[in-house]
Amino acid sequence: MAENRVPRQRLSQPAPSRHRLYAWVRWLGLLPFLGILGIFFSNRVTPLVLGMPFILAWIVLWILLSSLIMAAIFRCDPANRATTGR
Repeated sequence: MAENRVPRQRLSQPAPSRHRLYAWVRWLGLLPFLGILGIFFSNRVTPLVLGMPFILAWIVLWILLSSLIMAAIFRCDPANRATTGR
């Protein structure tokens, strides 16, 4: 029975330092969620930011930051490198 076994192929794994980088980049996805939750702590009307109430400016800021963070995650994720040709 042992002679019928198919040898397992080793999967290529990134270097340990790159693996830590990828784990760190994936945690970046949590930042937009936490930033939007900051609405509960920044619910103020009186300070105006660019003519908008502070809470509206906070939401606009985190929408823009979320786009930038997700773009950074996309560029750093090794699974996307094969599809984009980089």
